[in-house]
Amino acid sequence: MRNLNGIRRQIARIRRLAASEWIAVFACMALGSVAAFAAPATITSLAAIHKLTNEQAAQSLPVAFEATVAYYSKGDQDLFVEEGGLAIYVQAPVTLDLVPGDRVLVKGITRGSFRPDIVADSVTRIGRGPLPAPVIANYRQLIRADLDCMRVTVTGQVRSANLVSYSRMVNLYLEILVDGGYVDADIATHDDSMSRKLLDSEVSVTGSVSGKFDSKNQLTGVVIEVPTIADLKILKPAASSRDSLPFTPMDEILEHAFVNDQTERVRVEGTITYYLPGSAVVLQNGAKSLWIETRETKPMAIGDKATASGFPDVRNSLLTLTHAEVEDSHSRAPVAPAAIGWDQLSSGTNAFDLISIEGQVVKQSREGPEDEYVLSSGGHVFSVRYGHPEQDLNLPLPPMKQIPAGATVRVTGISSVSYGSNPFEGPVGFDVLLRSYDDIVVVAEPGWLNVSNLSRLVEVLILVVFVFGLRVVWTERKARRHNATMAYIERRRGKILENINNSRPLAEILESITELVSTRLRGAPCWIEVQDGATLGNHLSGAGRTGFRVAQHLAVGRSGTHLGTIFAVFDSHSKPSHDETEALTQAAGLATLAMETSHLYADLVHRSEFDLLTDVENRFSFDRHLDNAIITARQSAGVFGLLYVDLNEFKQVNDGYGHRIGDLYLQQVASRMKHQLRPGDLLARLGGDEFAVLIQDVRNRAAAEEVAQRLEHCFDNFFDCEGVFVQGSASIGIAMYPADGTTKDSVLSAADASMYVVKQTRAQ
Repeated sequence: MRNLNGIRRQIARIRRLAASEWIAVFACMALGSVAAFAAPATITSLAAIHKLTNEQAAQSLPVAFEATVAYYSKGDQDLFVEEGGLAIYVQAPVTLDLVPGDRVLVKGITRGSFRPDIVADSVTRIGRGPLPAPVIANYRQLIRADLDCMRVTVTGQVRSANLVSYSRMVNLYLEILVDGGYVDADIATHDDSMSRKLLDSEVSVTGSVSGKFDSKNQLTGVVIEVPTIADLKILKPAASSRDSLPFTPMDEILEHAFVNDQTERVRVEGTITYYLPGSAVVLQNGAKSLWIETRETKPMAIGDKATASGFPDVRNSLLTLTHAEVEDSHSRAPVAPAAIGWDQLSSGTNAFDLISIEGQVVKQSREGPEDEYVLSSGGHVFSVRYGHPEQDLNLPLPPMKQIPAGATVRVTGISSVSYGSNPFEGPVGFDVLLRSYDDIVVVAEPGWLNVSNLSRLVEVLILVVFVFGLRVVWTERKARRHNATMAYIERRRGKILENINNSRPLAEILESITELVSTRLRGAPCWIEVQDGATLGNHLSGAGRTGFRVAQHLAVGRSGTHLGTIFAVFDSHSKPSHDETEALTQAAGLATLAMETSHLYADLVHRSEFDLLTDVENRFSFDRHLDNAIITARQSAGVFGLLYVDLNEFKQVNDGYGHRIGDLYLQQVASRMKHQLRPGDLLARLGGDEFAVLIQDVRNRAAAEEVAQRLEHCFDNFFDCEGVFVQGSASIGIAMYPADGTTKDSVLSAADASMYVVKQTRAQ
């Protein structure tokens, strides 16, 4: 996926999957009763498709129409076609072999989006024809989407020129300053030779109009999809080259900034849902909401209708009103918050909307003038923030509202996107902004088993140990010999607690506990039998216990789980004593603390090194193993192999069946691949649908290829994902150390490049 500042390669796709599509689907289900009894007629012209509303298009109406290709890049799924002065976007199969000017027959279904578009089942070339004549376009036409999907020519000055990659495709991406604003051009070429001489030159580009969209399906910019480098013309070369520019001190660069801003002031209205004096206001009007930057500090009431005038801009790929003046009408028109979950928040479709969500409090803290509550909802963690306007008014901050960890709360506030707005790049970053402490309400007190109570339990255990130590000290005064023994015991107990805190080996700690008990009980043999584990300490077998009295005490966890049993052996004529019971009880408490702390630490280590979805090594662990493999190979002049595995068409599985089926598919793929590997081979998930296999016990490339073939056979049979049968496949690249690379990055790049060749070969 493209990063936030990266280049828009699938902008047309972004608009196609907006939340409005699903709303339209359900609306059409409610409106159309005839469709339940008869299949809709096939639409056979582009003109008829253009007459559809988004709600109608969302019904997946069948289409079969002829048109001329205006833009297509082989290996991509973005296709723009025109017919009779009309244009449309088609999501096409990636295996097509088309060029602009081809006449095609498009078969597929309609889809609601920014405007209706097509998801093609097939695109068949039926001949050649003239390319549609480009429209000479200006910025106003483009930003109003008057020429959406049309073939146009745009003239302006190149402000940046970079080679960018998306889904293993490399394009030349230009940012062009035209009269009125910026227009981007995405040129289907990987030739970097022109990028330097294009900077600051006046050019014209011809291509199909696409757009940049935020997660709310709102237009935030314009991109011209240019099919070839021949569609770019240099009208006037730059006056000087980049390399001839003198160096400017970093703190003086602003001296060279000049702005001639003709942006028009606009006026909007809505209900105030958020107000941070001197910083921002959020207005919401129906399904639309807007972040408004303002320096206003006058009183304004949440829930009042208001108007704002300012200058439109795009910040973090989201629409924003800047330099704004806001007027509170003092007329009430409150907005009811939408109750949503983490998935909806992370999609960004509710950016700047008034929402409510429930979750459990993980922690809370005050950082400067801002309070932060970290919540967990649906297995995901996010932040809820409350900014204090008192800070800017030089007023003392009120005490932070304290909520016990583990409590379930309902928070009401503004969904604030902090990074990303493209649903194809994965979940966006977001916070929930509170308006007051009344926006966070406890709906359920924390259960007994939570971090806070566990901490208190540890404190209580330590306190018990401390109190008992005081009692021992008081008793020691009665006898010097007893005093020396108790001092030794206390030192050992402190050492045990220190070892527990420092995560020393569990067996070492448990053996120390049995030695401590034996010392306190005047040398009585003592041992611990760990449940489903080892027996540690001075153990007497069954026959060795004959003629002795055996005392025991269970070590029980906080959840009631039986963790183990501590034993001590005494003379058969002895009677149980308070000291004996106390020693075994204390040992059981220490053993419980040690075992539960060890299990917690082991779980944390596992989570840090293993992928939680597939339970194979994660990227962090893989990097460490690869570093160690390189060190070992250099010391022994050895070799090893690296396989780079990329699942084919995994996105189609997610899009077609949903992320639940996609996750099950990933889990089954990982399980099958693990069973095909040899002892010593390491499988890791690098992220998304990409895996890597480190093969250390290998002599040559043929051995690595044999492992790769076994992995390919993992996909011979269908994957049964809760009744959904998925026929998967993968592209596997092979790299050998040191033949293909001598550093971590180089051997990874070699494996990745090899995989890409396999994938390209498969696509052909």
